[in-house]
Amino acid sequence: MNKINISIRDALPTDIPNIMKFIHLKAEFDGCPETAKATPQKLEEDFFGDKPLAFILLAEVDGNAVGFATYHFIYSTFLAKPGIWLDDLYVKAEHRNKRVGELLMLRLCQIAQEKGCGRIDWTVAKSNDRGIKFYERMGSKIVERVRLCRLDSQAIATNASLQEKIP
Repeated sequence: MNKINISIRDALPTDIPNIMKFIHLKAEFDGCPETAKATPQKLEEDFFGDKPLAFILLAEVDGNAVGFATYHFIYSTFLAKPGIWLDDLYVKAEHRNKRVGELLMLRLCQIAQEKGCGRIDWTVAKSNDRGIKFYERMGSKIVERVRLCRLDSQAIATNASLQEKIP
């Protein structure tokens, strides 16, 4: 069996075309390709501007981008420590089960440890059996007793306008 050369690195602005591809591939994998609204300009501003809102790790095999992880920092009042929210983890299908996802997660754990984080959180679809097994092998605990809550942009706007009307 041939050993493959996998490297994990912080993404650069020049990686935006690959990042855009991964975002669309991840949206297709999640079954919601119409939700991918990212633009190269917005990614450059949000990830590589003066005050980045989030960060990207890029996985490469022999210099070719094959996966990515996006994350940002959160804070746990219970732990009184920062944490990391893993927003997206995606590896191209032909590179799965070759340690690419594992190495992305290991690098994320190193970052969490360097920053004094108390935990890393993320979501996984209940139907993603392979992903769940992968995360459990990494030592994660799947918490079933909580549910993801989300206000979309329309709900945010509606609620924000209500706040303006409160005396």
